[in-house]
Amino acid sequence: MSTSTGVLAHNWAFAIFLIGALGLAAFMLLGAYFLGGRAKARAKHVPYESGIDSVGSARLRLSAKFYLVAMFFVIFDVEALYLYAWSVSIKESGWLGFAEASIFILVLLAGLVYLARIGALNWTPARSRRQVSHPSADVHTADVSTTNANTTNVNTNNSQMQ
Repeated sequence: MSTSTGVLAHNWAFAIFLIGALGLAAFMLLGAYFLGGRAKARAKHVPYESGIDSVGSARLRLSAKFYLVAMFFVIFDVEALYLYAWSVSIKESGWLGFAEASIFILVLLAGLVYLARIGALNWTPARSRRQVSHPSADVHTADVSTTNANTTNVNTNNSQMQ
């Protein structure tokens, strides 16, 4: 079999695949057109979700936290993809491949530490973090000041009684 015959056979296989895919798509679209309902009511064009009428606007604002999570997912998903490819070829890559993968992981860990240091991983505002991180300190401070005030009042009352 010559090279031109192999290329020609490969092209015919691709052409048959393409014709089959387009034919299947046309069959499904025409089937839906001919077998579908013909109702022209006004309610047909009203959007609904699972048979429930929509309430309010479909436009909603997503917080920036959503986009941060999406970026982190993409970054670490790509990392997993590269590490998977490396693990498949670990015997061929040897110690040099291990060193390269280690450097790659260290660069990503350095980025993660940087994000943690600048506060990109903190999901709550600074005021809420203070309340969550030191709730007992605020309570003890309030108890001490109340105790000191009560002691002062008691001492004042005792001195007045004498």
